[in-house]
Amino acid sequence: MTTLLVIAKEPRPGRVKTRLTPPFTPEEAASLAEASLADTLETVAATPATRRILVLDGEPGPWLPAGFDVVRQCGGGLDERLADAFARCAGPALLIGMDTPQVTPELLTADWAGCDAYFGPAEDGGFWALGLATPDPALLRGVPMSTPVTGAVQRERLVGAGLRVRDLPPLRDVDTAADAEAVAALAPRGRFAARLAGCGGRAAADGTGTPGVALSGAKPPTTPPGTEPPAVRR
Repeated sequence: MTTLLVIAKEPRPGRVKTRLTPPFTPEEAASLAEASLADTLETVAATPATRRILVLDGEPGPWLPAGFDVVRQCGGGLDERLADAFARCAGPALLIGMDTPQVTPELLTADWAGCDAYFGPAEDGGFWALGLATPDPALLRGVPMSTPVTGAVQRERLVGAGLRVRDLPPLRDVDTAADAEAVAALAPRGRFAARLAGCGGRAAADGTGTPGVALSGAKPPTTPPGTEPPAVRR
């Protein structure tokens, strides 16, 4: 069975989802981040796993469900922090971020037969999920983050190592008001959608924002994102 990892930042005003302000206040942005994280953790809790780990920058709060081990993120760039998360695992591991509250247990249930790696691309050119049957931190170190080709480079790193890669559907992560509206529509019964409905700044989410930054921190592309794939639903 698989170890499931969630890499996240404590949802504190001014520290998370700063691209949501404006139209949202820093407090609203942090509240949305908390709801996104809570939905993500609930999904991970409902997914069969050997172990569930929250790799956290900050302190845990009441949003953390039972059944998770909490470890602190190491220092360094995002590639180093992701590599360190995998270094904590002895067997198959799948890592996701906190920005895709529309994720489902079905997407996270890994079958490693005939597969060495899972790769979940994000619409902005990054990636929202990465799984390794045999965790090797070297597969992440040195991958350039915060670029429009981060996901492509990371996937090529897997292929270049001779791994058999199984691709997951692309997902849109939440970083702008437009992202928030689109993602909430995919999971209308979740905490995130309910929290968004109660935020005063949501009226400004008019669909003109740029796509958000994925797990890999990729910069938004210059063209609008495509439509959500049919497989991505909740």
